[in-house]
This record gives sequence, structure tokens and C-alpha cells, in this order.
Amino acid sequence: MPSHAEGNGSLTIVGLGPGRLEYITPRAMKAVARAEYVLGHSMYLEPLKPLLEGKTVISSSMGKEVDRAQQAIDLAKTGHVAIVSGGDAGVYGMASIVLEVLEHSGINISVEIVPGVTAANAAASRVGSPLSGDFAVISLSDLLTPLEVIEQRLDAVFTLGIPVVLYNPRSRGRPDNLALAIGIARKHLGPETPVGIVKNALRDDEKTLVTTLGVMEQSMDAVDMHTTVIIGGRESRIWRMGDDVKGIITPRGYHKKYVY
Repeated sequence: MPSHAEGNGSLTIVGLGPGRLEYITPRAMKAVARAEYVLGHSMYLEPLKPLLEGKTVISSSMGKEVDRAQQAIDLAKTGHVAIVSGGDAGVYGMASIVLEVLEHSGINISVEIVPGVTAANAAASRVGSPLSGDFAVISLSDLLTPLEVIEQRLDAVFTLGIPVVLYNPRSRGRPDNLALAIGIARKHLGPETPVGIVKNALRDDEKTLVTTLGVMEQSMDAVDMHTTVIIGGRESRIWRMGDDVKGIITPRGYHKKYVY
């Protein structure tokens, strides 16, 4: 279906990062401020309340992403619309479904994607520097991806010996997926491999824990869908100051070239 102009509206897909206003980029703030309509999940709209006065705010729940995307596109034919997403909208966020719906509609409107701080970035910042070089991100949610495919991906990335970030690690409906991932990791990594657990990264109720792959079972209850789990790679190590565990360091390789 050929695309066609629909008016002077615009659509901005906005990554909000962890959620607190201080971690939302200035460009994202401007996009929300400019919008006449702001759409998103209620959890992501809550921190934006100071910016939403005088706007039409449309909140919906998880599982309504397709409907939300279609509504945003319809409104953007003539109005300025911001559809918000936690973290970065292009990383497990709203950007792909909005663009897919827009592509199938054949509508021609102005679209901008505003990046945000990802959950991986946010969590890593709270446990040192675990992602200093190459790393992989895998979601353990099998809602849209079959579990056997997730297992294949986990086995492939852990083979590489690089740090792996696990999104959506554990929920009431999927209580065993994290244990599955840990079992696969142990096939390729030693028990001393550091693991960072960050719940609600960069939010007021944040909780962090650094443990190891060998005793990860002791920390399973600390993990839910608001948690990001970072499993270090072969070169990752626990970062200590004296006897205090401060976090994780994955060396970038400077020690191989420089004396410090």
C-alpha cells in the first residue's frame, strides 16, 4: 500500500531511561513538552506528571502495545504525539511495534526515535564496570520468543565468554527461566564468575547485590521482572576496596599494554 501524507502531525517514540526525571535526556523532555498527546504504560507515565499538565494523556496496560501503537499513529496524523517507553525505545521497547504498525498502514507521518538509558546501562553503572567491552543482552521472557530459541541463544553467547545481561529474568509465570540460564552459563564459566543483581536500577527503591555464579541459587528470591542480572565473562572479577565488595570489573585490556 503506497504511503501518503496525512497532515502536519508528528510522532516521537521516546525512551525514558530508568524513569526518574534526572535520567531522562533533555531531548526526551523536549519531545514530551512539545506533544499534545502522550501515550504509554501507566508505570512510565507516573514520573512524567510534572511535564503532562495541559496534555491529553492516554494510559494503557501491558499487553496493549499494538493498540497503543495504532492509537498513537492515528493521533499523529494531525497532532503532535509522544509515545513513551522505559529504557531505550529501540531496545525491547515500543519503537519496533510502532514502526511495524506504521509500515503496514502505509501512512506517511513524521517520526523520530529519541534514545534513552537502557536497563543494561543503568544496572551496570550500579555495580562497577561489568560491561567494559563486548557483551550480549538476552531476554528470558518467552512471551514472544520460544523458550528453545532463548536456550540456543544463551548457549551461543555464554560460549563466547563475554558478559551477558539478562532481561526479564524471573516472574511468577516464569519462575524457572533464570535457573535454566544459570545452568547454561555454568557449562561455559567457572563458579567464581561474578554476577550483579540490580533491582529497580536508578530508582528510589533500588537494591543491588554482587554474588557469584557458584552460589547464585542463594539469591534467586531477590530477582523479579524489575531486576537486571549481569553475568560476568571469563575476564570479569569482583571489585573490592579492602574487604568490601564494591562491584564488578571486566578489564578492557589496558593492563596488557600499559603499566599502572
